[in-house]
Amino acid sequence: MISIDLLSSEQTPPMELLLSADPSPAIIKDYLTRGQCYIARQEQDVIGVYVLLPTRPHTVELVNVAVAESHQNKGIGKQLVQHAIHTAQEQHYHTIEMGTGNSSIHQLALYQKCGFRIVGVDLDFFVRHYEEPIYENGIQCRDMIRLMQDLHSTHRQD
Repeated sequence: MISIDLLSSEQTPPMELLLSADPSPAIIKDYLTRGQCYIARQEQDVIGVYVLLPTRPHTVELVNVAVAESHQNKGIGKQLVQHAIHTAQEQHYHTIEMGTGNSSIHQLALYQKCGFRIVGVDLDFFVRHYEEPIYENGIQCRDMIRLMQDLHSTHRQD
C-alpha cells in the first residue's frame, strides 16, 4: 500500500531522491521554498516525490517527479502524476504545467498517457542552466520539452 502525503515543514525533504530527477541542489532548494512537496511512502520507506509549484494565477507547475530506483517500473510514477493532477484540481488550479528533458523518453510517454500535451520547447535550457552535461538514454539532455494540461476540460482522444 502506497500513501502520498504533503511533507510538513518539520520534515526533511528527501534530497537524494530529488537529486535523482534534478542534479542541481540550488534549483531544488529554491523551488522547495516556494512549492508543496509530496512524498510517496510504502510502509516507512520514502519511494517517490513530486513538488507542486505555483507559477501564475490559476497555474501550477509539477516539478521533480522522482521514484526510487528499486521501485521504478511499478506504476508509482503514474500514481504520483495522477495524484498531482488531482491535488491541483482540488486546489482550484485551471492549468498544470511541467517540463522534462528531450532525452527523458519514458517520462515523456508517461506524461502524455496522463493527459499532458506538448506545448513548446525551450531550446538549450539544460545547457544554459546546468554546469555539467546531462545524458539519458544515450542522448544529451539539451532542450526542455514543455507540457500542460487544462484541468477543466474533459480528457478526450482526438
